[in-house]
Amino acid sequence: MPKTTPSTGTRRTMTAAARAAAKRAERGHRAPAPETSVAGRTVLIEAPKNGWEDPPEPSLESFEEDAPPKDEGEVEAHPRGRRLLTLVLGVLLPAALVATAVLGWQYRDAHRTESARTQALTAAQKAAPLVLSYDYRHLDKDFASARTHLTGGFHAEYGKTTKAVVGPTAKKYRAVVKATIAAPTTGTPAASVVSASPDKAVVLLFINQVTESTQVSGARVDLNRVRMTMTDTDKGWKVSGVDAL
Repeated sequence: MPKTTPSTGTRRTMTAAARAAAKRAERGHRAPAPETSVAGRTVLIEAPKNGWEDPPEPSLESFEEDAPPKDEGEVEAHPRGRRLLTLVLGVLLPAALVATAVLGWQYRDAHRTESARTQALTAAQKAAPLVLSYDYRHLDKDFASARTHLTGGFHAEYGKTTKAVVGPTAKKYRAVVKATIAAPTTGTPAASVVSASPDKAVVLLFINQVTESTQVSGARVDLNRVRMTMTDTDKGWKVSGVDAL
């Protein structure tokens, strides 16, 4: 059978087929190409020369760049809210401090006043018998003892009165006056605080005065009510005034 020589067109077709086969063989050594479906047909997607790489990890900057812009009203709400909070705190904080200071002052004042009532009453009960008593036989001693319980203007007034009036009269009539605080059947002295502040108090006392002199026969008993004003001093509570009621 005679040999047939391929035509020029046939040789070109074979050569192109050979090159295509060689390329397919070369691609066979690479990673298999992923498949996708287009219009019901399976199509091979050729892999890149450097192979398939994982996509880069998303960064914080990328999220910030992709974030939608804030509304203008939302952006300005924070500074305005901070200013309002600062204003509120600026008003409430001083008010709270003032209230705390006032409450503290009221508590201390009440505590001091209660202490003043107790101390002034005790001092008045001790001073009254000495201030309202005297004996013509030792007037200087009696008056000096009484003056240790006095203060202020009353201290000077008492000194003048005893020296000019009480002393001479007591010596002339040999007067002896003994004062005691009345005590009911309960035995409690009849004395109470009328008013008080941290540094001053007024005490009401019921005084029994027994007087003996050449002007009376026997002993005369006088029942008196005396109001003593007590003042807190550096040396304790002292009598700053005496009024007979």
